Amino acid sequence: MKFTPRHILTISQLALAGTAVLLAINIQAQSTAQIDFESVGRGWPLAADANEYEVTGATYRGGFFEPGVARTFLGGAMGGGAPEGIEPLERDLFTSDDFYADRDLWMDPRYYRCNSSAAIEDMWGANATGSEIMGPNPPATAPWGKCDNDYPRESIISPYGFESAQAHYEALMQETTERGGPTKHTYATVPGEWSGIYQHPVRTPNNQYWYKMRYNQVPTILSLLTDQYQEYFVQETFHHGNTNAAQWQSQYCWPEGFTRRFHEFAVWEHYIMVTPNMVQIMAGVARNFITNIHIGREFNTEGVVPRLGEDVPRWYGETVGFWEGDILITWTSNIQGWKNHSAPEHSNKMQTVEIYTPNRDEDGNFIGLNHEAIFYDEDVWVEPVRVVRNYVKQNEFDDADATPYVFVECVQTIFPIDGYATPVSPGEVIDYEIPDMYGRPWAEIWDKNFEQDMEKPEEEDIFSF
Repeated sequence: MKFTPRHILTISQLALAGTAVLLAINIQAQSTAQIDFESVGRGWPLAADANEYEVTGATYRGGFFEPGVARTFLGGAMGGGAPEGIEPLERDLFTSDDFYADRDLWMDPRYYRCNSSAAIEDMWGANATGSEIMGPNPPATAPWGKCDNDYPRESIISPYGFESAQAHYEALMQETTERGGPTKHTYATVPGEWSGIYQHPVRTPNNQYWYKMRYNQVPTILSLLTDQYQEYFVQETFHHGNTNAAQWQSQYCWPEGFTRRFHEFAVWEHYIMVTPNMVQIMAGVARNFITNIHIGREFNTEGVVPRLGEDVPRWYGETVGFWEGDILITWTSNIQGWKNHSAPEHSNKMQTVEIYTPNRDEDGNFIGLNHEAIFYDEDVWVEPVRVVRNYVKQNEFDDADATPYVFVECVQTIFPIDGYATPVSPGEVIDYEIPDMYGRPWAEIWDKNFEQDMEKPEEEDIFSF
């Protein structure tokens, strides 16, 4: 049995914010932005609120992440046995020696023992779940999740009907123009109340959303993916749950990638600064996430994808936007394809339309931002998908108790040795192969160390996007 290190959060870092903030976010829950007209492409209601769902996969409640709460197993069954009334498959992700050969089983929740992909990622001890959840003979004794729990597919897909981010953004621009915009802010009129520090999403009550991958059966996510990216998704899930050979980018100080902005543990407090021509959002844990929204600029559409700078993908893409009053509408393109462990990979064609709308309390006071993001990626998603979450403002920059942003420098001390993430002490000499950072380096590690005897599809090229 081999265990991999993980970033550990202190209990003080996981402490909840003040009562007033809790009440404010409890009122708004996961609802989309409240606007006073029916928009062509923003603010449509969610078909279902993830805050009203139980987690799908086997995990523990209490302990490290919930101090003072009794440690309780959440799931269908432990020890490898199936829950009552469920007939297990003869071969599943935890007993298979070749997930490629199991493709006919991928759409059956029992193949994953009714677990979410995030729960499978945690099973060997990540995120303080505790390795004992795997049972006495892992991976064969891996636990079952709850087969009746699943966040509905119709709540994940975008309701707007646009086929591209460009079409969506242009429709919102036209709508805003017809309403008298876009707003041309000056330093006197720009919504300065936006500027400040926003609460860590994990510490924000009632801020659950499907992209955390804790509410979904794996086949529900697979149903949203193209064939190639289904394979990539199952590949990572297999190596999380079966071989215990996770290749998390933060372990190796690799780039985090665009979609890690939406991972619950990849970004902590958000630092937002607003000017008339630029809005900057900074956050980070193992790496720094910097989103620069260029107000009023237009993309060059002559390259492979729309862009601002050179025809070279950027890890977090490039973003343009415009104001409608105190609402900011953005379009991001030119993104480097990468991964987000326990969530699907994305390609260089990934683009998003994102809308930031103020949340206010009953007296009209600004309490934070509603963030609605629609993902477009024709290589990955069979339909565009949407994520809705809220940012709760907790400090002004000049508050006496405001913590300045801590810029992250990641120093690599963990290296892939024989396919496992292994700590290496100073002075120790190891053989190290430089990865192809513009391919799929995690897949190269799996291929060389664990998949030699697997029957891969002949047409597959696992090292390219």
